[in-house]
Amino acid sequence: MKIDNIQARPIETPRQAPKQTIGFKQIFTQYKILALLVAIALIWAFFSWKTDGGFTSARNLSNLMRQMSVTGIMACGMVFIIIAGEIDLSIGSLLGLLGGMAAVLDVTHGMPLPLSVAVVLGAGLLLGCLNGFLTAYAGIPSFIVGLGGMLAYRGVVLGLTDGATIAPVSPEMEQLGQAYLPPALGVALGLGLFALACVLAWRQRVNQARHKLQVVALWRSVFRVLVVGVVLAGLISTFNSYEGIPMPVLILLALLGIFSYIAKQTVFGRRIYAVGSNMEATRLSGIDVKAVKLWIFGLMGLMCALAGLINTARMASGSPSAGTSAELDVIAACFIGGTSMRGGIGTVHGALVGALVMASLDNGMSMLDVDAYWQMIVKGLILTLAVWLDVATRTGRR
Repeated sequence: MKIDNIQARPIETPRQAPKQTIGFKQIFTQYKILALLVAIALIWAFFSWKTDGGFTSARNLSNLMRQMSVTGIMACGMVFIIIAGEIDLSIGSLLGLLGGMAAVLDVTHGMPLPLSVAVVLGAGLLLGCLNGFLTAYAGIPSFIVGLGGMLAYRGVVLGLTDGATIAPVSPEMEQLGQAYLPPALGVALGLGLFALACVLAWRQRVNQARHKLQVVALWRSVFRVLVVGVVLAGLISTFNSYEGIPMPVLILLALLGIFSYIAKQTVFGRRIYAVGSNMEATRLSGIDVKAVKLWIFGLMGLMCALAGLINTARMASGSPSAGTSAELDVIAACFIGGTSMRGGIGTVHGALVGALVMASLDNGMSMLDVDAYWQMIVKGLILTLAVWLDVATRTGRR
């Protein structure tokens, strides 16, 4: 039996895995919301210094949150559209149209509030579904559909109102934008929300353990709950020191819970992310991509109707110029909050934090009497910066 010569080979020692260094991209991606909250704190500190504390007064913060609610409500719908890889430029004009419709129904026709609210919400849903149909079934790019809607809806509202402000709305409608929750109920709501945050954090850890996934570190869960508690305590104490929690803020909190649940806990929400991540693969898997797009545009129209109602109630009038350039604030809020311009990535709470950034800048610069052109320049730069950060932190990840 012949045995071949076998050359001895040196035994290779296992190579040590290179040490992973945490770079800017990883830090920013993981802690983007925390970075935004720090940015908001710095913005508030700057404007408070420049206004001798006027910016952070309870009255101004209450007004700031009411202003932010209109942008935030529309951002709840827009974040789904951008996640699905689409865009809607008509939402500012649609807000003006539906807000003007609410004023006409209330002032000119004297329609009861529940009926006028139902009509406006129904019109918003139909117009949103029309945008979705033209995009998903007619094959028109959503950018063109939105651009056409921006012009058409603005023309309709000018014709509907004859180019004049419709005022004053009824006291019942004013309550939608100007009412407050009594302080005692505000405290009870804050305690309930804190308890809900504790339960959700506990359920997350239990579910991760049950499915044999990596359980989030205990200190992270505790830290998140504590941050929620501190924010709730600060907001509620500030609101209660003035009049109470504004009604638009309550509506926005409800929408935050509803849309977050849709995004994370429903099949429809998972399909939205799937469409934005890889539309062709999603279609081949049997999901009706066109129907998903139709309904996200329908939700966007519904949010425009609700925002239009609140804006008209807050201003106590319907203006033909309402909502002008609102689409830019909403889109910027989504991008600032971490929604990717390429689709498939984004959160509702991130979009609302982005809306707070935009509203804080608007409110602060208005208090300082900054010229309108400078305000536009600042907001344009911030939008560009948000998109650049999205590109810089996600290159090569998809």
